[in-house]
Amino acid sequence: MKNLYYVFFWGIAVAAISSCKKDGFLGQTQTSNLTEDVVFKDSVNTTAFLTNIYINIGFSEGATRFSNGGLDVASDEAKPYDNSATTTIGFANGSVDANTVAGDAYSICYTNIRAVNVLFKNLPKAPLRAETKAQMKAEARFLRAWYYAILLKHYGGIPLVGDTVYSYKDHIPAQRASFKDCVDYIVAECDSAATVLPVKQEGLLFGRASGSACMALKMRVLLYAASPLFNDPSPGADSPLGIASGNVKPLVGYTEYDVSRWQKAADAAKALMDLNQFQLVVDNATAAGYGFQYLFSQRVNTEYVWQLMKGSNQDLENAYLPPSRGGHGGGFPYQEFVDAFEMSNGLPITDPASGYDANDPYHGRDPRLAYSVLHDQSKYITNMSLTPTPINIYTVNGQGVGVDAIYAGTKTGYYSNKMLDPEAVPNSFNQSDRCIPLIRYAEVLLSYAEAINELNGPAEAYAPVEQIRMRAGLNPYQLPVGLTKEQMRSAIQHERRIELAFEGHRFWDVRRWKLGNTQDVQLTGLEVKRTGAGALVGYNRVNVRKHGFKPALYLWPLPSGEVAKSPLTLQNPGY
Repeated sequence: MKNLYYVFFWGIAVAAISSCKKDGFLGQTQTSNLTEDVVFKDSVNTTAFLTNIYINIGFSEGATRFSNGGLDVASDEAKPYDNSATTTIGFANGSVDANTVAGDAYSICYTNIRAVNVLFKNLPKAPLRAETKAQMKAEARFLRAWYYAILLKHYGGIPLVGDTVYSYKDHIPAQRASFKDCVDYIVAECDSAATVLPVKQEGLLFGRASGSACMALKMRVLLYAASPLFNDPSPGADSPLGIASGNVKPLVGYTEYDVSRWQKAADAAKALMDLNQFQLVVDNATAAGYGFQYLFSQRVNTEYVWQLMKGSNQDLENAYLPPSRGGHGGGFPYQEFVDAFEMSNGLPITDPASGYDANDPYHGRDPRLAYSVLHDQSKYITNMSLTPTPINIYTVNGQGVGVDAIYAGTKTGYYSNKMLDPEAVPNSFNQSDRCIPLIRYAEVLLSYAEAINELNGPAEAYAPVEQIRMRAGLNPYQLPVGLTKEQMRSAIQHERRIELAFEGHRFWDVRRWKLGNTQDVQLTGLEVKRTGAGALVGYNRVNVRKHGFKPALYLWPLPSGEVAKSPLTLQNPGY
């Protein structure tokens, strides 16, 4: 447990207060190399200390978490641009182990958990009003729960350290708490913080933790806790609960199945819906599904419940756009992901009645496809012109034409367009005012639909799913009447795959649903063939990467160096 032994021994002390970019309220952090006594005798430094705990809230699902992409390239969403990161490649091909896995989740989360405890210890002596102290403590309580939730979905049960600030002289608790105890602790912390914080933060406090953010984290944790990976009626050799034994079993899930856990998840989502504070960004007048693209370019919108604050930036454009637009071509979407998008009439492309034309594969599709994926001849602005021009991703006689083409730029024939601002490119004066969504209202609707379907069947699940499909611009957007629970489950899983793509959900969703078989497949790309004059010749599906999976990969292994430090730190099963 690297962080429990290094961070908790040596601490971030208060020298961890460091300068950062001007990203909204995060720009307040200005100080460095201060002693604990100096920091908490000054109101500005105390506020800066809390601000610093916000900086890493988006690391887990970040587009550049690893050197070759985020968790999307460790799942069946996209291919990494190289093989430099052992963690993402290991999860993709099924070979990750405790010696090669990244330890960033452990180190970043426990660093910030300790920072919260340092704040709790010193806040009483800070020269601030009692009301301000109460608000700051509630924010910090939520942030600590946020980082624990990240640890929980990576590893299952993890050590809970309470409010204690440990030094190198102390006995550090190395024993992992049960999965149940961790869930209960996070939920209780969210409930406590929500009683103090305003439902929404506005003005100069926009972006700080709110009551609705507390409710949203509670919802997500309870949804995960109710899911088959952790709440399994008949665990077998296909999951950690099935292969775990002895003291490890309660660390990786509930030892007894309880259907009422779906009720708790449904209630938590419904509580957020009943606030009437959030709604989907809808604009089907400008273009079908345009609200789905527009919302991501807006710093403030009606859909974000919790977000990572950013100043004006081109971060996602730099990570994902093709080389001709100044980007690095981050994760390259697989053909299977593209195929998952229905036609605009709501029918899958495999349905003979859908109208899908394999010789014109992008015509008449779910509008979210164009807003999520760039394909050959997609139009995008350049550094030199705001007039969108085609991106050439085709080959002539098997050779890529230009820097963007398959075999030259992209590995799959596609680039990601999800959350990109259509008016921004790297190395240009045009930037985006975006923040990065961490929890948005679409997730709330889909979480409610999933939980209520598992609890009561599909009747109450139709409306929230159809809200998503209506905003997407599908026509008709309604689901078929008379779906069974199993059919509605598949429909909800489909909508999460499409709606929440490249936002860090797919990697975790297939795990909590126990759908590891979807990750044990040959994944492909598409070569577009044209003549030298640019006339279409045809399409050729090409193998890109064989993904692999085994039951151990439902959870991350604790880094081997952490397990070696104490016999009380038990490793996850299969590692």
